[in-house]
Amino acid sequence: MSEQSPADEPDTPCVAICSTLFDEVCRGCGRTVMEVANWVFMTPEEKRAVWTRIRAEGYPRRDIQGLTDRPERR
Repeated sequence: MSEQSPADEPDTPCVAICSTLFDEVCRGCGRTVMEVANWVFMTPEEKRAVWTRIRAEGYPRRDIQGLTDRPERR
């Protein structure tokens, strides 16, 4: 299994499909609420550990049924 080098990785796994207001684990990026909240304070090693875990779990995800189809609030 080859890992991307840090230069090839985006800074964050966020895919702008956030569910952390409703879920303990975001259905878009796979991070926990605490990982999302503390991302900017994490060390590169901590971020790599999160990247490794979420990729193993099949994240980040895009076009998630039920999230992208939500009607916009007015």
